[in-house]
Amino acid sequence: WRVYGLGLQGSSQDNVFNNFQMVDNIPETAKLISYGLDFGYSIDPTAVVCVYKNGDDIYCNEIMYETGLTNQDVAERLKPIIGRSELICDSAEPKSIEEIYRMGINSKPATKGRDSIQNGIDILKRHKIYITNSSLNLIKEFKNYKWKVDKNGQKLNVPVDKFNHLLDALRYVALIHLKENKRGWY
Repeated sequence: WRVYGLGLQGSSQDNVFNNFQMVDNIPETAKLISYGLDFGYSIDPTAVVCVYKNGDDIYCNEIMYETGLTNQDVAERLKPIIGRSELICDSAEPKSIEEIYRMGINSKPATKGRDSIQNGIDILKRHKIYITNSSLNLIKEFKNYKWKVDKNGQKLNVPVDKFNHLLDALRYVALIHLKENKRGWY
């Protein structure tokens, strides 16, 4: 009834994220946290997302989502957009991070560690996430990122490795800038 009768949006119980909605613009009061980058080339796209914080809310804007880009292409396209702002990159490609850094982009590796996918998801679920309407690929990823299901239809605590390029870039930023440091807390 809520979907067909009232015209409201529904969401699958298998979706990883249900704490997001679309907005026209990022508020002027939002503070830039960082940019996130997930490397790709032939099949997977190179994905870049810009992440802002306003109070406890996270605002995201898709910057790049394209295949066939070399590191030089990425650096040339990002330089006028991000200037000297920080770019958190997938740490699996240290050579690419260094190349982009040498081309004038303030690129740094993500801190992944053990269970980084689940930890990143947990961090992002603590916040209300707003996505700009122009971020079509990011919206598609949020709507289609699902938990794996076993043969009995039970949800597993592991996401399906699809629809996650911009989400991975967002997770890299979350793992560094949005996690709560509880070191020394008792």
